[in-house]
Amino acid sequence: MRPHVELIDEQDLIWHNAEFQHATGTAEQRNLSYDEEDGSASLKVRFTSEWSRPAGVHHAETEWFVLSGSVRIGDTELGPQGYWHAPIGVWTPAIAVTEGTEILLFREGGDWHFDPARTDRDFVRPDQELIVLRTAEMPWIDVKDGSPMRFDLGGTPVPGLYIKLLHRDVTTGFYTRLIKAKPGWREVPLAHHPCSEEAYCLDGGFEYNYGKMWPGTYFWRPALIRHGDFTADAESGCTWLLRSDADLVDWYTDNARVVMVGDATNWGEDYPQSSAPAFVQPVRSRSIGPMVDPARQ
Repeated sequence: MRPHVELIDEQDLIWHNAEFQHATGTAEQRNLSYDEEDGSASLKVRFTSEWSRPAGVHHAETEWFVLSGSVRIGDTELGPQGYWHAPIGVWTPAIAVTEGTEILLFREGGDWHFDPARTDRDFVRPDQELIVLRTAEMPWIDVKDGSPMRFDLGGTPVPGLYIKLLHRDVTTGFYTRLIKAKPGWREVPLAHHPCSEEAYCLDGGFEYNYGKMWPGTYFWRPALIRHGDFTADAESGCTWLLRSDADLVDWYTDNARVVMVGDATNWGEDYPQSSAPAFVQPVRSRSIGPMVDPARQ
């Protein structure tokens, strides 16, 4: 099981040697989230030289989303917003990557192991196959036109959201989508889901109960964690990549509140150490400033 990650800026993570087998070239990775039990992971990968790997089969369900640069998979050249997905046991053609390329890499159900194979193999299930997409060329689909994403309490689609469906497993419901919110889009009730959910912000931003997302921020959230009151940036809106391990069902909580009551024992107006001009939450991320409380500067 992965730990709950909410919210982190990938700039606050260190680079590790990338976990690739049978590859020529160098790459490094930032671990956005990592399952120490089976090796499943969500990674930001940067290729530090020309890089290539022969055709073969992954031990984990594997997805790449190109953030910048160029990836050639088989005969297909993928630039920014290029995407491919290979289920476990599905043959993947040879890959070549240009130096400086950055991707998001997702592994599910296994670790980094990879078996080279020159010829195609049987699919694990008849509905499983390699998916290769140039998502920048795909149209955005309004949620009112069939997406199960984001409904209000009455079952009406929340206006202002658009999707590009990249992959969905017809048996488990596991999916990967791009989501775009119009500037100022808002969804008020807190929600939770009977499935995990993760997201990486690509453009713009939004605020919600755990903080603010901007490009490069990420969360991985297990099932049943309440979250919400989303407000997209008023000027740029927000675009993010979203993954969930089953069809996303919204369970809403209206009029939610958190109440903290009690009697102060060693803090307050009689204690100098707590008499700063204002109690301010420390800056959360080193990427946007020092880890200090401005009230104590």
